[in-house]
Parts: sequence; structure tokens; C-alpha cells
Amino acid sequence: MNNTKNDPGLMTLAIRMVVGWTYFSAFYRRVILADKLDPAGAGYIGEKFNHFLPNALGIKPIIQYLVENPDALWWAMVVFTIIEGIVGLFIIFGLFTRLMSIGVFGLAMGILLGSGWIGTTCLDEWQIGVLGIATGFTLFLTGSGMYSVDNYLMRRNHPWTQKKWFPWIGSGTIPLKDKIFPGFVLTGSLVILGLTLMTNQVFHNGLWGNLHNKSVKPKLEITAGQLNNGLTFDVYRTEGVDVYGAWIIGIELTDDQNNTIFSLSNDELADLDSRHIDNYYVARVKPGKHSLVIPLGAKAKMHLDQDPLMDLPAGQYTLTITDISGASWKHDIVK
Repeated sequence: MNNTKNDPGLMTLAIRMVVGWTYFSAFYRRVILADKLDPAGAGYIGEKFNHFLPNALGIKPIIQYLVENPDALWWAMVVFTIIEGIVGLFIIFGLFTRLMSIGVFGLAMGILLGSGWIGTTCLDEWQIGVLGIATGFTLFLTGSGMYSVDNYLMRRNHPWTQKKWFPWIGSGTIPLKDKIFPGFVLTGSLVILGLTLMTNQVFHNGLWGNLHNKSVKPKLEITAGQLNNGLTFDVYRTEGVDVYGAWIIGIELTDDQNNTIFSLSNDELADLDSRHIDNYYVARVKPGKHSLVIPLGAKAKMHLDQDPLMDLPAGQYTLTITDISGASWKHDIVK
């Protein structure tokens, strides 16, 4: 590489360094600065992963399987963290740059599909995802230039660099014919643009319709309500800010005349015994200091067997759950 002014790998050095640190820092934060791989610790990455579940695109079955199986989830988070560390470090040093750029592309795709709908202010995760995908593709095209291990090995004529596969996983000129290369770049770029526009619309109505952001206000789904020797129902938080839970300050059951049959206040919910809560996932519905706390992505079956709920007559009933914000959700139950 004698003409450094026309060395595309050198021109993308800043991108390589920043993107490399972005991914390596995930490993650094979880392993060095704090133990975020401890399932019993605060900030366990598995719970963060659970937050992605309600509105993930395409990979929801994978996420659901993992959050329903804590052992498999832990191993997945460990492997995922190690891959992020390796990809980030190798990208920074420019070693096997094109192979690592595929890693950047894949990790960014996972972020986009899993959490592209999350972001309270600037559509944070969607932007990280689409920019990561575009960056991964760009680094695949350019490889790394002067300041890289790939370049050092190539200048020393290391045996690896003489192999036909090295330009595909390392750096140097991509072995594509000149007449094919522009079409390869154009096709890849248009596919990434299409993915960007499609996910922007699906997650946020960014192209047409009413703009929405599912990370701003909490939303609960109440299903499977039954009145049979007590009250049972499923509660699932599908929207809202991911860094703190919905704070439930009231649960009320009324009859078809709007008479209150049963209610729990915020203090009673804060003192609710764990036997009344059967969690489905690693993100757990649990009593907090002043209310019942439901993290994003948490789902639980509630069992309430207090006296007023026993032996109720047949009829139409309405279950109402109220958040501290004033939002409330209703579910009709027929006995």
C-alpha cells in the first residue's frame, strides 16, 4: 500500500477505533467494571435482554426461549459478551478485519431486531443498530489500512496473507472483478437502506402514519382472567421505559353494577406475598418499597385468594390495574 492517500482502510481508521471500542466496551463493562453476568446481581444482562422481548422483530421466539430457560440464557449472555469483546478488540487492532466486520454486522443486526423499538429520546437502539450494520458493511469493503495488524502481516509476507481466503477475512483488495464490485457495493447499500427504512416504519412509523415511541409510556396486557376459588390472571408489561418498572398502586375488581368487590392499595401490593406471583421470565414482577413493580418484558400469573374473592356469584366482572402515572388497564372476566 504505497499510496496512503488512496488507502480506504486508512480512511476508515476513526470508524474502526470507535466501533471497536463500542463493542469491546460492552465486554469491559460487564466483566471488568461490574459483574453484570451474575444472575443474582443488580443489572444482570439477562434481565436487560428480557426487556427486548415484547416487540422484538423476527427473533422473538429465540428471546422467549432464552428468558424462559435461565441456564440457557446465562450461557447465551456469556458467549454473546465474549464475542463482543473479541470482535471489538480485533477491529481496533485491525486483525482479520473483514471477518470481524461480519461480526459487527451480525451483532448490530441483533441489536436492531431485538431492541430497535427501545429508546426514550432519540430512538437510541434503532440508531445504534442501523449505523452498526452500515459500519460493518463499510469495514468489510475497506478492510484495514496502514495502522493494522492485517497490514503488518501483509508487509511481512506472512504465510496467512498468501492464502486465497485471506482477502475475504483480513484486508487487501477484495477478489471481485472490477465490473462486479460496483454492483456489489450498490446492492449491499440499497439492502441496508431498505432494512433501515423498513425497521424505522415498523418500530416507529418513521415513514408514514402517526409517529409512536413504545418506550415512553408503560403499557400492560392483562389476559387469562378467571374467578375460580379466587382471582387469577396474567399481567405482561409490553411498553414503557426499560430502565425502571411500572409502579402498580392499585388492583380492583368490580361487578357489572360497578360495585367494588375487592381492591389492593399500593401499600398492600408492596406487602404482597411472593406466593401470589408466578413469574414466567427472568425479569420478575415483585413487590417494591411502595408498590408492585413490573419491569419491561416481565410477565407473571397472579393468584389472589383473599376472602372477598371466594365463592363469587356468576356474572360479569371487571379487573382494573392502575399505575402510579394514572394510567389504568381493564380486563373483563365472566364467571
